[in-house]
Amino acid sequence: MISIFAPSGIAEIAKGDDLAEIILANCELNDHDVVVVTSKIVSKAEGRVVKLDQNDKDAFEKLVRSEAKRVLRRRGKLLITETHHGYICANSGIDQSNVGGGNAVLLPKNPDLSARRLHQQLVNKTGLVLGVIISDTFGRTWRKGVTDVALGCAGVAAMVDLRGTHDSNGRKLVATEIAVADEIAAAAELAKPKAARTPVVIVRGLDKGLFRPSSITREIIRDTSEDLFR
Repeated sequence: MISIFAPSGIAEIAKGDDLAEIILANCELNDHDVVVVTSKIVSKAEGRVVKLDQNDKDAFEKLVRSEAKRVLRRRGKLLITETHHGYICANSGIDQSNVGGGNAVLLPKNPDLSARRLHQQLVNKTGLVLGVIISDTFGRTWRKGVTDVALGCAGVAAMVDLRGTHDSNGRKLVATEIAVADEIAAAAELAKPKAARTPVVIVRGLDKGLFRPSSITREIIRDTSEDLFR
C-alpha cells in the first residue's frame, strides 16, 4: 500500500539552511521512503533568490531571458522558454509566489546534483535506503491545468523502460517508458495544497525495485534529435 503525507512544522527556508536536518527534525523516515521536496525551498537554501529592480518595468522579463536557452512563444508578458536545463516551461520556471519583498526565486542550477546532495546527506544521517525527488509545478502542452513534475532525482528511478517486455495478452511492448519520477511528484502534490506551505512530502510503500541511481537529465529530458516539434 502506498501512503503519502506531508510533515508539518517546516519553517521558512533561508540561504544556507540544512534541508536534511530540517526534514529529519520534522518527520521520521523509513526504509524505501521517497522524499519529495519542492524546488523552491532547494533554491532558497542554495541562495537562488533575486531581488527585482522595482524601477525597471522590464526587470522580470530580463531575468526570465537570462535563465532561458531560448524563447519559444510569447503571449503578453508570458514567455514559454526552454531553460538551460532543457525544461520547457513558463517564464523559465521563475516563481514570485510566497516570496515577498520584490524577490523572485530561480530554479536550482542543477536539480539532479541538488537531489544527489540531499539524498547523500539523508542516507548518511539515517543509514536508510531512500529516494529524493525535487519537484515543481509545470503546465503541459495542449492540456489545461498544471501538475507537479520531477526536476531532479536521486536514489529512485526517473524512468522505467518496459520496452521488450510483454503486456497481459503477450504482445511485445516496443515504445512504453514510464516516467516514474514525474508520477511520484504528481502524487505527492495531492498532499500539499498550494496555500498550506508544505514543501516536503513523503511517499511510502513504493516497489523496492525502483530504488537505484538515477537522473532526470539523462533519463527524462528528450534529446532534440528525438523531438518531432522542434
